[in-house]
Amino acid sequence: MHDYYAARAPEYDRIYLKPERQADLRRIEAWLPTLFAGRSVLEIACGTGYWTRFIAPVATRVLAIDAAPETLQIARGRVPGGEVEFAAGDAYALAPQAQGFEAAFAGFWFSHVPKSRIPAFLAGLHAALVPGARVVFLDNLYVEGSSTPVSERDAEGNTYQVRTLQDGSTHRVLKNFPDEAELRAGTQGFARELRYHAWEYYWALEYVAQARAP
Repeated sequence: MHDYYAARAPEYDRIYLKPERQADLRRIEAWLPTLFAGRSVLEIACGTGYWTRFIAPVATRVLAIDAAPETLQIARGRVPGGEVEFAAGDAYALAPQAQGFEAAFAGFWFSHVPKSRIPAFLAGLHAALVPGARVVFLDNLYVEGSSTPVSERDAEGNTYQVRTLQDGSTHRVLKNFPDEAELRAGTQGFARELRYHAWEYYWALEYVAQARAP
């Protein structure tokens, strides 16, 4: 996965240029900042900073992490340095600096988490948040004719796509498309006041982090 996104970095944002998705994107770009106004935000897998630029102006602080230096370099050039701190990081093993945040955001990351790793990922993420923090996941709905076709499914139920980059290289990428019921079940015990949002091409899950037993 890391190698794929490192190679894809220069062409990553082309996915946001699909004509049929523009109306959805404008709605989400207007909606997302309202959830983070006045909060410190931990952004997981920030990629090229496409969504960071909408959060940073309204947040009190943003720490945006990603595993690929290639995408972080693009993100640093997109968002003013004084508004956000970009850092290399592992979503499954957050650094000590990623602690005490009032909110968390992950755009187009949750779909790449293997089903078996979701509980551990959420536990690690919630450990970095203060009680009552707001969590938002944003990701893709599968839409025939717009989404890359699913090429296979493993024994765990994870689905995969074969993606081709401009250099002709092909990559097998884990990409799940959970429905609302699966998302609610997967976050049970972690979330309260959960809200599911669906547009034509995207979904979002918004909730308040539930206090965890010590």
